[in-house]
Amino acid sequence: MSAQEHEEAAARHQRNTPIEIMLVTVSDSRTLATDRGGDRLEALMSEAGHLIRIRQLVPDDPDLIRRSIAQGVEDTSIQAILLTGGTGISPRDGTVEVVRSMISVELEGYGERLRAISFESIGIAGLLSRACAGVIRRADGSGVLVFSMPGSVNAVETATSELIVPLLAHAVWEIGRQ
Repeated sequence: MSAQEHEEAAARHQRNTPIEIMLVTVSDSRTLATDRGGDRLEALMSEAGHLIRIRQLVPDDPDLIRRSIAQGVEDTSIQAILLTGGTGISPRDGTVEVVRSMISVELEGYGERLRAISFESIGIAGLLSRACAGVIRRADGSGVLVFSMPGSVNAVETATSELIVPLLAHAVWEIGRQ
């Protein structure tokens, strides 16, 4: 099956079955009331026809980030976990380390492309993002997608609109194939 045929099959499936999402903002400084990046992410995913099942805000603490992701993995209705924040290089930015320790398959192209787009948009500072994505396998062999992205509204907009939304249906369909 060609890439186009895969995308068409995934799109047909997604039209009949919305993708169920968990959104997690990782931040020591934001609250749900001030989480503009998380609000934008929720709006973009809803506009794309996806269902937001869980939304959380957790501090930049590896154990709490891991617990939050694990909650989404344990909930078998969740097909993708989207995290904003904690992808930079400050001492408290630990989202990427947690995600990489939990995934069995990394989607290297996601982080590479997001950094390339960011470089074109904001310049050299775009290379400071360590955004990553991959698949976490559940005990039953099924998988859940996980995407991390910077927490700024612009980064959320870019990652979601240009990469995640166009890729999500195909990726969910692929990891669901037996």
